[in-house]
Amino acid sequence: MVQGPVLLLILILAIVFIIFMTAKVRLHAFLVLLLAAFGVGLVSGMPALEVIDKITGGFGGILDYIGIVIIAGTIIGTLLEKSGGTLTMANTVLKIVGKARTALAMSITGAIVSIPVFCDSGFVILSSLNKSLAKKAKMSMAVMAVALSTGLYATHTLVPPTPGPIAAAGTIGADLGRVILLGLIASVPAIIAGYLWAVKVGSKYYVEPDIKLNTSEGQEAQRDLPGVFDAFAPIVVPILLITLKSIADFPSAPFGEGKVKVILDFMGDPTVALLLGTFLAFRLIPRWSEEYINGWVGEGLKNAASIIMITGAGGAFGSILKATPIGDYLGNTLAQYNIGIFLPFVIAAALKTAQGSSTVALITTSAIVAPMLPSLGLDSEMAKALVVLATGAGAMTVSHANDSYFWVVSQFSNLDTSLAYKTHSMATLVQGIVTIIFVAILSLIFI
Repeated sequence: MVQGPVLLLILILAIVFIIFMTAKVRLHAFLVLLLAAFGVGLVSGMPALEVIDKITGGFGGILDYIGIVIIAGTIIGTLLEKSGGTLTMANTVLKIVGKARTALAMSITGAIVSIPVFCDSGFVILSSLNKSLAKKAKMSMAVMAVALSTGLYATHTLVPPTPGPIAAAGTIGADLGRVILLGLIASVPAIIAGYLWAVKVGSKYYVEPDIKLNTSEGQEAQRDLPGVFDAFAPIVVPILLITLKSIADFPSAPFGEGKVKVILDFMGDPTVALLLGTFLAFRLIPRWSEEYINGWVGEGLKNAASIIMITGAGGAFGSILKATPIGDYLGNTLAQYNIGIFLPFVIAAALKTAQGSSTVALITTSAIVAPMLPSLGLDSEMAKALVVLATGAGAMTVSHANDSYFWVVSQFSNLDTSLAYKTHSMATLVQGIVTIIFVAILSLIFI
């Protein structure tokens, strides 16, 4: 098998291949990652039959851990979207924060909604509400759009059960409850950074909200929305259960070693917790009929299919990298420069900026860095969780023209391309930098 600096060249070529094929050729990331896995395995000198075993084993291994969780999380997001549960969340946050701070309300709403719902969908769902609030408050859409987009973006890349962070946690082997807890904490400075950029920079450009307010229609729509408990329960309950399991597994055994711990370990398992969240989300369905049960759930399953394929291919790519000496060589080489927790950030940021997808950046980066963690001194449970967050920070840096989210934000908010770069793109850059600095501080404290 190939040794030494040639290994680094193979990895660089694999990354360039992934970027080129996804960003330029527009080939689906599932096929690109599988081709990259075969290429790395064969070029590095691994026996051909072993390459096949590692790829199929890696594909199935990652889905064994995370497949059902991704499906359940996607179904929850779809039911929230279709039923109007996301609008209930928005209205609830608005009541708490107050109309005087509508931009902050949308940032917080976006952060909550994007935990189970993809940021692209979340922005589309909340777009009309965002425009209505901007119109009522006589506020520029540049402010409101960036406040919402950055709120959505923060939790989209940092907090499971969003598929990207879930897949990264599974590949790296990080405790999901710990990732959720730390991800929620790390998302706070990211949300604040995005909100402040929206207010300070977005307010310099006035963009008229293109919406006509109709009070009676708005009131009628609100009467049809799900209740507050029904809207929040599918998200809050699974997160609470997973977090309690993580706490129960602490070495100090705060809940003891008896039946309580067994119950929490069972109920807080991500698969069980997310399935419970799925059935709680059934309360959002207007009536028990095939149209909603099979229709909405079926759409959620279709939405999950692509994510599962990419995640599995990422697992295959990671399995090949682990089977070669690439991880050890690169880890030992980079350890000399004391990059530490910044390494996954740099790789993810390069991938994100080059090919556009935060989810692909998260999955690919986690597969690349997983074999290096022991060499970098980042193989403790806390370190693994922080590596996931560092990867998430890179995966939000930076959203621009090759990212579908960039166009969703700009087109739904009447921002021309130049203004979208000045407001939305720069905001995601600031978010990424602020987040990795915060994660680095956490690493100094806990690692």
